[in-house]
Amino acid sequence: MARKLAVEDVKVGNVLLKVGLGEVIRKNNLILSEKWDMKKEFKQIDLSSLKSEISRDAIDDDFSLLDDISKVPFFDYPTKIDFTVVLICLKGTIEGSINLVNYTFEANRLGIVFFGQIVQYHHISDDFSGLFIVLSKRFGDNLELNIKDSTSLFFYIQNNPVIAMNESELALLLDYYSMLQKTVKMENSHRREIVKHLLHALLYSANTVFQQHKRPETKMEELFDAFYNLVLRHHRESREVGFYADKLCLTPKYLSTVIKASTGKTAYEWINDYVVLEAKALLKSGYMTVQQISDTLSFPNQSFFGQYFKRHTGLSPSEYRGK
Repeated sequence: MARKLAVEDVKVGNVLLKVGLGEVIRKNNLILSEKWDMKKEFKQIDLSSLKSEISRDAIDDDFSLLDDISKVPFFDYPTKIDFTVVLICLKGTIEGSINLVNYTFEANRLGIVFFGQIVQYHHISDDFSGLFIVLSKRFGDNLELNIKDSTSLFFYIQNNPVIAMNESELALLLDYYSMLQKTVKMENSHRREIVKHLLHALLYSANTVFQQHKRPETKMEELFDAFYNLVLRHHRESREVGFYADKLCLTPKYLSTVIKASTGKTAYEWINDYVVLEAKALLKSGYMTVQQISDTLSFPNQSFFGQYFKRHTGLSPSEYRGK
């Protein structure tokens, strides 16, 4: 049975909407999340970036309702998002990845993607239809949610971002979405506050859906969570399994054995896969030269980085950037 999370270092009221914002979170004395800053090297996709791509109902650059995110071209490659997305899938499918893990959104599914995660969509069916609620970091930070066991729920949603809904759960979320849409169109000086309270109702309902599916984590799953969040934090510093094993007070052999048994991939593969994922996002961002990316990811030189990237992708950094 999983031990309870220690939440003394977590701003519990906002945890559902705050990924990668800087809290130190510990489970069984293992660090699950540490302070890290969003870097400008990425093409940060925020709500203002969507203005020219999609017609939308919105409040400034803080809150948007979208009905078709497939028209956004920059999600064709790994992109670090600067907002939180709640997705209600109505029909068809959308296939994509969140921090390396592939997911499929189907009809009657609810999904949540958090601020700071690296996302990419791979395929959208011709009949796909879905509703998107998009919150800026600032807007999300100002929401105050009082959810029991919210920290453990937060990590559960990170690892299980897609949940099936029954008809009544779907109908309720659609009612809230409709009210949000009507409110955003209003000429009302209290519009922002009304939206905030409607979002509270919607997110509490979404919380109920996820709570019903949540189960205690095994010790191996807890260890993987701790390891993977360390990779998110330190992959620019080290690609060595021993580095992460030391932080978890484990031997490299034991860590590798548990990660392989838990996920089917070795710890070394998880580290390299995330480094490559970030390299892809940086290459597509257009903000940095290949040399600068090599330096950012702590490679000894550009040539070594190029060999590493080609070994894992089959393309040189320049070839990937140009494709």
